Amino acid sequence: MAETTPRAAHAGTRWDPSQYARFGDHRLRPALELLARVPLSQPRVIYDLGCGTGNVTRLIAERWPEARVYGVDSSPQMLDKAASEPSPITWMEADITRWRPEQPPDLLYSNATLQWLDDHPALFPRLFSLLSEGGCLAVQMPLSRGAPSHRLMVEVLRDAATAGQPLGPESLTATLSRKWVLDAAQYYDLLAPGAATLDVWHTEYLQVLQGDDAVLEWVKATGLRPVLNGLDEAAKERYLETYRTRLRETYPRRGDGGTLYPFRRLFMVALRGAER
Repeated sequence: MAETTPRAAHAGTRWDPSQYARFGDHRLRPALELLARVPLSQPRVIYDLGCGTGNVTRLIAERWPEARVYGVDSSPQMLDKAASEPSPITWMEADITRWRPEQPPDLLYSNATLQWLDDHPALFPRLFSLLSEGGCLAVQMPLSRGAPSHRLMVEVLRDAATAGQPLGPESLTATLSRKWVLDAAQYYDLLAPGAATLDVWHTEYLQVLQGDDAVLEWVKATGLRPVLNGLDEAAKERYLETYRTRLRETYPRRGDGGTLYPFRRLFMVALRGAER
């Protein structure tokens, strides 16, 4: 039996499936580009780690219909949404940091999830070691920490604290400020010793978002969740009022009504080599 637990390392963060589904095309594109780079022809056992509502998991199952496909997530809300649509996929609630599969998988796929988990120097080699020989670890993570939208998240909290009107605990600022993703070279060093092949690359997407306060609506689904979950209603309203104004100044709407939102992502595809 696979080891599962009802709570994950980021289980304090509540997820909103409908909010995450906004700008779905932009969120789906890197997932598909990662999937297209998986070099396996007939994997037998596949796990989608951080499957969310299962949109990509279903595409994985369609690409390899003979495989046993599992969707793993820590969010009951996301898994309920995933399971509401009939499919041959097995949905599992689990903490990825402790999870172990029943048998060595041929593919561990993870799109925009592992950045939420701590201790990547331990996490990535552990996940890689779970694979069968010749198995593939395919990962995509956003590199949003350096983006103006994410710097402003922290600045709004710090400015309020400096003015003697803190919006939340110092730990919330620390959470938003932490380095979620390592440098690309560090992942290379973590995976290269056991890899037969390893490809690590960056892509920056110049996303054109539509709608009012489009960047705010984007981050509400992901990076802003610790703030939305960590503040009381009054503090949340104060925070969003200031943050919304600063985002509008930083990301003005263009003449056609769209908002340009550059967004960088880190990809890696590693095939596990033979045991030495």
